Amino acid sequence: MTTEPLPPTMTASVHRRYGPPEVLHPEQVPVPAPRPGEVLVRVGAVAASAADAALRAARPAIARLAGGLLHPRNLILGSEVAGVVVALGQGVTAVAVGERVVGATGARMGAYAEYVCLQAVGIARVADGLTLPDAVGVTEGGLTALPFLRDQARLLPGQRVLINGASGCVGASAVQLAADLGAEVVGVCSGRSTELVRSLGAAEVIDYTAEDFTAARGAYDVVFDTVATSSFRRCRRALRPGGVYLTTAPSPVAAVQSLLTRGTRRRVRLAFTGLRPQTDKAADMTVLIGLAVEGRIRPVVDRTYPLADAAEAHRLIDSRHKRGTVVLVP
Repeated sequence: MTTEPLPPTMTASVHRRYGPPEVLHPEQVPVPAPRPGEVLVRVGAVAASAADAALRAARPAIARLAGGLLHPRNLILGSEVAGVVVALGQGVTAVAVGERVVGATGARMGAYAEYVCLQAVGIARVADGLTLPDAVGVTEGGLTALPFLRDQARLLPGQRVLINGASGCVGASAVQLAADLGAEVVGVCSGRSTELVRSLGAAEVIDYTAEDFTAARGAYDVVFDTVATSSFRRCRRALRPGGVYLTTAPSPVAAVQSLLTRGTRRRVRLAFTGLRPQTDKAADMTVLIGLAVEGRIRPVVDRTYPLADAAEAHRLIDSRHKRGTVVLVP
């Protein structure tokens, strides 16, 4: 079912080989048709993420296992996306054409385009008063930060949590969500982002260029390394008894540590948040959108680029100086 005529082709940002940002280029491709259980969305905003950049460059080399050994398996990148439903696949009844939604495509990607298909069970409605870029800005990092803090750390009011990479996409969400949960938040970032991180709810901010946060002793109930620049070995003594170390980089070493530290006084916990069921992601997106509407969290969007300038967006990501989310708009 559709209420608007759909063109046979659309513009997408495509990469047919691995390499620098320049491998991304606009190209005309067929408009996808929603399969049973899917909706077709006219894209209003899509996140350009560090994961996208890693898949584009095939760095580290293990990214080829997910993206394709010799050539990219998914020519069109992009997962977290917001837009307007324009067509329904067979069996979809819970959402209507014309509704604004946000969702994640998962491993098949495909959202750097004018249209993308999403599983109907994996989308959340975008409330009035929230723009589509803001919906992406709230959910991209939040989909990782929320399950880590709520489910892995089981964060409680009054606990002290350190967020490493506090001005990044996941970090900016984590600072806000931890503060909203009633925790005392210490953010780690560069000096230029200090005021931003304070404005997000951090009670204290550490400039990593001037101070080593791992030198603390028994200071934190939770250390959440959102940028994988530290390690449990370095952070262990900074944790209080019963403390938890969280990392978004599930390396073999961290996986072993998570097993060895079960039941010990200081633990490592991992989470594969991108592999969760789409229904769980949709439920969390609904929570995040609700928090944004209530003013309890806010989107942090570093910059918005036209879809045709996806290469420029990836240059910013590769610089490692972005703050919050980078958004592409068709």
